[in-house]
Amino acid sequence: MSTVHLVRHGQASFGAADYDQLSELGQRQCRRLGQYFAERGQGFDVLWTGSLRRHRQSAEAIADGLGGLPVAEVLPELNEYDSEALIAALLPQAELERLKADRSPQAYREHFRLLRSALQAWMDGQIVPVGMPSWADFQDGIVAALDRARADLHGQRLLIVSSGGPIATAVAAVLAAPTTTAIELNLRIRNSGVTEFAFTPKRHMLVSYNGIPHLDDASRQSWVTYS
Repeated sequence: MSTVHLVRHGQASFGAADYDQLSELGQRQCRRLGQYFAERGQGFDVLWTGSLRRHRQSAEAIADGLGGLPVAEVLPELNEYDSEALIAALLPQAELERLKADRSPQAYREHFRLLRSALQAWMDGQIVPVGMPSWADFQDGIVAALDRARADLHGQRLLIVSSGGPIATAVAAVLAAPTTTAIELNLRIRNSGVTEFAFTPKRHMLVSYNGIPHLDDASRQSWVTYS
């Protein structure tokens, strides 16, 4: 059977100067996912990742738990959007700096409220965040990767390690869902969560979304994170 497992990276370093690296918990989440795959005899023929550090580190931790993975092909189209650039397109600079410096739970909630609004504005073509592609180009890159899998990987098992935005975009594209659904999918994806497609040369089919069976144990309840 032809399958794609899309894995969101492990917990990164939200609130730190450099978000783009796994926390110690993020390493454990992904290593445990690799162990879960090994326990069930789940292997992979092909590995694609984005080019971000957290993607590479997540794939390495999964490989450590699984006992190996194919050499990764790096696809920049699997990279996440720039959340800071999105929010900056909505806020004056002074307000943006205030938000970045505030570590309170209220500021955390405000960040995601603003991100939701900025995502919708970007998708509707109302803002052009600095250094980012248009929504249409972002979406087209992810759909092109899915099309390539259908064309080239018949009968193979593909593992994609990416981020919440690309994974939500892929699911919304397969379901022909509106942008509002893509945003809701995006903001609920858990770190190291697994989404699975089956595919034929003609289409992808959603099998499961945002699963964390590798963390489904009372001793690992504190391992479940979203950012």
